[in-house]
Amino acid sequence: MLDTLPFDAVDKALDALTRLAQPDGHFVFELEADATIPAEYVLLEHFLDRIDPELAAKIGVYLRGIQGAHGGWPLFHDGAFNISASVKAYFALKAIGDSPDAPHMVRARDAILAAGGAERANVFTRAQLALFGEVPWHAVPVMPLEIMHLPLWFPFHLSKVSYWSRTVIVPLLVLMARKPTARNPQGVHIRELFRTPPDQVKDWIQGPDNSGWSRFFKYLDSVLRFVQPWFPQRSADRAVEKAMAFVKERLNGDDGLGGIYPAIANSVMMYDTLGYSPDHPDAAIAWQAVRKLLVIKDDRAYCQPCLSPVWDTGLAGHALAEAGASTTAACDWLLTKQITDVPGDWTVRRPNLRPGGWAFQYENAHYPDVDDTAVVGMLLHRNGHPKYAEAIDRAKEWVVGMQSSGGGKLDGGWGAFEPENTHLYLNHIPFADHGALLDPPTSDVTARCVSFLAQIGTKASDPVMAKALAFLRREQEPNGSWFGRWGTNYIYGTWSVLCALNAAGISSEDPSIRRAADWLISVQRDDGGWGEDEESYSTAPAGQYKEATPSQTAWAVLGLMAAGQVDNPAVARGIAYLARTQRTDGEWDETPYTAVGFPRVFYLRYHGYRLYFPLLALARHRALTRGNTRQVAFGF
Repeated sequence: MLDTLPFDAVDKALDALTRLAQPDGHFVFELEADATIPAEYVLLEHFLDRIDPELAAKIGVYLRGIQGAHGGWPLFHDGAFNISASVKAYFALKAIGDSPDAPHMVRARDAILAAGGAERANVFTRAQLALFGEVPWHAVPVMPLEIMHLPLWFPFHLSKVSYWSRTVIVPLLVLMARKPTARNPQGVHIRELFRTPPDQVKDWIQGPDNSGWSRFFKYLDSVLRFVQPWFPQRSADRAVEKAMAFVKERLNGDDGLGGIYPAIANSVMMYDTLGYSPDHPDAAIAWQAVRKLLVIKDDRAYCQPCLSPVWDTGLAGHALAEAGASTTAACDWLLTKQITDVPGDWTVRRPNLRPGGWAFQYENAHYPDVDDTAVVGMLLHRNGHPKYAEAIDRAKEWVVGMQSSGGGKLDGGWGAFEPENTHLYLNHIPFADHGALLDPPTSDVTARCVSFLAQIGTKASDPVMAKALAFLRREQEPNGSWFGRWGTNYIYGTWSVLCALNAAGISSEDPSIRRAADWLISVQRDDGGWGEDEESYSTAPAGQYKEATPSQTAWAVLGLMAAGQVDNPAVARGIAYLARTQRTDGEWDETPYTAVGFPRVFYLRYHGYRLYFPLLALARHRALTRGNTRQVAFGF
């Protein structure tokens, strides 16, 4: 049974995936986060007084449907109570029209008050509440608009934080300086969520931890709060002009500022605050970018944090290729998305490097990332057509140029969007209580770059590769696994690095590979699958969850096959699990979240992961067990 069933599963999965291709060959699947983004969208409509009652009702259905048994809202499916998500969801539902006396609202309010009240929500939530007058603006850390004037050498500069932080902060600086009040036409307020009246709270600014850096920045916040009123108005006016120029240059059509909801929403509110008419081209396209993120169905709706077509198409393309299907349509579409003419923000550190990468979204020319670029580059290389050669060469040049340097523990690795985004002291500013201000090198992204470079012929002895491999060896955990920054978690990181080490020609007998394979086998579940809790970014055990998931099982199986363990019984059990749990239509069910925006803060459910990763694993297993070699030939 085991010899034939998985092969049939490949054909069914391939049919299921190809049915979902767009007419031009690309793929794009829903990308779901937690309650915060749809809740913020509802509040945005009330800020602007552009309320769509029918849409709001459908978002209400969605928000009620994901309320947790604990009464509040989690950051991922079946997760623990999160106070910030819960405050926003409650506020949105009340704005939609839910009575505070409704049982689900009572349960939510009780949970929020038991957790300390809305005054204990994070900085971004308090900023949202300040816009509605629910908390005073001094509840938010000081971020002077004059930040726009700071020189590159200054300890805080916008180029020293991640791209996502930068695009969110710049329009937010304008909002914090002008302190607008939401129109809030229905007069919705949530004072019942505070244990202490907001005007009596004395400890709004707490900092992300109690380190020396945090204490210093908290003191600096108090100093800035005192001197800010004395800043010259002319300087503030010029700072607004700089902020506006920054946003306009990166407005990005209907894909929006940075291609991510928080930045796009802030740009919409910024234009409104500065008096732009809704039909002004810049304000109109920003609003259109927000609306593009909506998923509207018959009975419910939600807002996505961003769109993922390049990522989805690259990953789906690898699954198609592994199953023996044509990838030409996907590759041709991807070729049109390569960024070769826009010097993005990464040029602050690499001014002489030619563009050549891919972004995550349909368009986001200022912010390509090496992870997408490596995945796409490997797919174009697998296709083998000469028409892709120049694109691959440009991608290689750009990826190599983006490698972090300068010595130290992070030398030789890659961050996702920029090199040397490692000013770690900035993680201690009060504004960074979410712990996701920076974009330092990580194992999973570095592994993808190594896989790409190795697949196109770069030797392990090459200085770029040697530094990267040394970085990966330093990053291996004592138990043999690797941390996964952008996927959950140690299963994702370990799979990524094992693929890279295999592509680089490292022997499967290498101790680091053996320890990693042993760890993957040790966390396999009795049902043959693998699963990992999002709480492994906090206190949950690495590589463990109460159920297996198709995507994480696929990663583990792919990692073991890259480690030379094709014939290991653990692989057979994993393949059997995937075949057994496949639906009759060729798809898989996967409700748990298996991806990450920011560890401990923001998690993601890629709706495509349950489709293309199991297909990739099943097809690779079929190819290796049918063929004359047990060696994985590709980097991914």
